[in-house]
Amino acid sequence: MYERVLIPLDGSEVAEQILPFAEKVAGPLDAEIALLRVVEPISPGEALAAGGVVAPDAFLLRELDAKRYLMNVERQLTEKGLRVRTRVLLGPAADEIVAAAGTLGADLIAMTTHGRSGMGRLLFGSVAEAVLHAAQVPVLMIRMAAKAARSPTEAAKR
Repeated sequence: MYERVLIPLDGSEVAEQILPFAEKVAGPLDAEIALLRVVEPISPGEALAAGGVVAPDAFLLRELDAKRYLMNVERQLTEKGLRVRTRVLLGPAADEIVAAAGTLGADLIAMTTHGRSGMGRLLFGSVAEAVLHAAQVPVLMIRMAAKAARSPTEAAKR
């Protein structure tokens, strides 16, 4: 059924809440989990917050941090007997996630949405929504609040 599940992670605990679901899908099917972290270009807002001065290696440092992060998640999943590969891509998150699904041959994209609404959604947009509309493969999306009191399993029952 599913041979490769793409899991985009942004480093947040909210995004990582998809991992138990992915384990339950990938494990019994012996599907490979493809972990993806997208490093976006430094935004004008970030540059402004840094006083207009951004170190030349800031983008490279973000890329290295993303690789370290994925290696840690990969180790945790492989210790559970899952097959995992990782990839870090550079660019707009939604575009890179959709492109990676094709490049990696993913049968499913599994991700959380931060559940922003109102002004937060207007200001930050919704990567999850853009992926949902552009993806050529099924998307398993679970809405999680940043301060989720429920476990991911409890949230899935709702």
